[in-house]
Amino acid sequence: MIEKTQEHRLIGHISRDASAIKGREKATPRVKPPVEAKPKRRRKAGELKSLERMKRTERQASGRMTLPAMIAELPRVCDVGTKTNSAGHKHSWVGYKLHLDVADGQIPISCLLTSASVHDSQVAIPLAEMTAQRVTNLYDLMDKGYESIHIEQHSHKLGHVPIIDRQKRKTEAAEMPPHQVARFRERTTVERVYARLKDEFGGQTVRVRGAAKVMAHLMFGVLALTVDQLLRLSPPT
Repeated sequence: MIEKTQEHRLIGHISRDASAIKGREKATPRVKPPVEAKPKRRRKAGELKSLERMKRTERQASGRMTLPAMIAELPRVCDVGTKTNSAGHKHSWVGYKLHLDVADGQIPISCLLTSASVHDSQVAIPLAEMTAQRVTNLYDLMDKGYESIHIEQHSHKLGHVPIIDRQKRKTEAAEMPPHQVARFRERTTVERVYARLKDEFGGQTVRVRGAAKVMAHLMFGVLALTVDQLLRLSPPT
């Protein structure tokens, strides 16, 4: 549906964010993998770092992973997540996390479901790849949770202009230029989509268990919301 309705549209902004999805199941206990003592080997000059030694975001941006491989690597079990809201207060939940790319007009373009503990930045590159296969957009809007040189470089690689809110640091100013501030205001579209999904389309009342069923439940809501938005934006006949 997105490909049919948005394929020939030039989208100004893609707003990216994640939201907590409360589950009705117990959190899967975290099991630390056993640490194997491996002899350290110095890389030769010009030798690429192996994928196993890279961090997840670094692996995704390396160009050596396919989109299905990126998605398959993301954890999807029910666990405990913690997030800081706009007021700076932390809250925790048991369940999952839904990641959305939303176009101007509050139209969802791509979405992924992960464990609640997965950091937002680890899903940015797979989401961007999914969205780039479906639509053409100019700007990628993301909050402070996506601040990463790998995400920024990948956005440029796709031909987009990334506008990412910066963490405040002592060594540099965190303020955006005025023209970026004006564009960053468009990011409220993704927040409004999450609000509608939870208030009107069942995102707040997940009663099924397991990642596959939770994702199916949420996708019915995303589908209905998308159709509703398309009908609102279509000219009257």
